[in-house]
Amino acid sequence: MARAAMSKLSWESHVLRPVQNAPPAIIPTLIYGTAWKKDQTADLVHQALGAGFRAVDTAAQPKHYREDLVGEGIRRALQDGSVRREDLHVQTKFTSVNGQSPDNMPYDPRDSVTDQVHASIKSSLHNLRPAGTADSVNDAYIDMLILHSPLPTMSQTLEAWSAVESYVPHQIRNLGISNTSLSILKELFAQARVKPAVVQNRFYADTEYDVPLRAFCRENQIIYQSFWTLSANPELIRSDAVQLLAHEADISPAAALYCLVLGLGHTTVLDGTTKRHHMEADLAALQKIEQFTENQPDLWQRILKRFRQLTGDQRE
Repeated sequence: MARAAMSKLSWESHVLRPVQNAPPAIIPTLIYGTAWKKDQTADLVHQALGAGFRAVDTAAQPKHYREDLVGEGIRRALQDGSVRREDLHVQTKFTSVNGQSPDNMPYDPRDSVTDQVHASIKSSLHNLRPAGTADSVNDAYIDMLILHSPLPTMSQTLEAWSAVESYVPHQIRNLGISNTSLSILKELFAQARVKPAVVQNRFYADTEYDVPLRAFCRENQIIYQSFWTLSANPELIRSDAVQLLAHEADISPAAALYCLVLGLGHTTVLDGTTKRHHMEADLAALQKIEQFTENQPDLWQRILKRFRQLTGDQRE
């Protein structure tokens, strides 16, 4: 990163690699995460959009997500005029059989991987349709479809990827993969017709913060999406770098950690807070940090350098 502060665009959003001659898509740096929200999902999504979030993450995985209620929350926001669909980034996932509840999945587990993908996407398009009427599914699209994890074999992973590629760029705008290793990502990137635009992984010490994988992502215009950022990193929240940034920029330690992860470059963060004031504060922190990096660039660089040392990312 240059000594000068990040631009406003870098703090608020990233431009994704163009896909099949389609216009480049924008992905906000803070994405509202909807896992484990259960019956509160619609209310929380509507609240998050009202607070200013413009990206929502879900999955076609009833075991941990209520994708149907995510769609309901989005439709409420569209109906009351607080947001336009074209201003939203909506991403969901195809979850393979191993990640599903045996008695509640959006496809028949006896079907081929290809047919499972088609059924899952059909279900997602219905859940995420822009209006309550059934025929509005014809206007539905997904900004990002993510493989929730690699499938048991590379052959199956490539089969699933090939199936989702057939929807790009019209019903699905971009593709990604989650919970992946660097070796699988490299093979997928080499063989895929539509290259992955994002990798969504846990950012934590057990994987040494994905340093080589994140380097590969930077080199290949892939956005790294960090999840489990707060829950898995209590030691980072307590670190001198995070605490100093929180104090100097007048933001919470949680928001400071988010901003330092974003400061690593080519990253976005999933934020699953259930409190309206935390939603607003986390979004406001981006503006505060933008101002902080402009006013105190040397201090920002010192704090960021220390954070890179903590995560093993020594890139200058």
